[in-house]
Amino acid sequence: MGRMTATVAGVALAATGLLAAPVSAADDLVTVTTKDAPFATVAQDLNDAIVNRGFNIDYHGFIGDMLKRTAGDVGATKELYSDAEFFTFCSAVVSRRVMEAEIGNIAYCPYVLFVYEDAAMAGTVTVGFRKLPAGGGRDEVNTLLEEIAKQAAGGM
Repeated sequence: MGRMTATVAGVALAATGLLAAPVSAADDLVTVTTKDAPFATVAQDLNDAIVNRGFNIDYHGFIGDMLKRTAGDVGATKELYSDAEFFTFCSAVVSRRVMEAEIGNIAYCPYVLFVYEDAAMAGTVTVGFRKLPAGGGRDEVNTLLEEIAKQAAGGM
């Protein structure tokens, strides 16, 4: 869909009241923070909390490195993270149940968990995920992701 088509579609949806209201990032983020371990340990604990449940990590992204590497290219002057990573995975068992409950839940797979240390808060590591909308089988995924995040942050 081109830019003009998307704009026209957006205006049409807005006129009919079908366009969703913007949601603030805080509304759909679940985070757990810890000061009990350094970033590298928490990141490894997150990896292990996923793998030890029998899930394969599809992708391990190093978003903090990317932001540092490209800061000069985009004219950035503020350091955001001391370090930041994310992990994606899917579960054949959980995903099948969730998608059988509502076929459109394919949109939420793979599942993503992130871990970061805010450059302005050295020593505080945050683990989290973007919460899926309630219902339609998605509550099971939210519970799983919360358990993994808490385990990685040392809360379980």
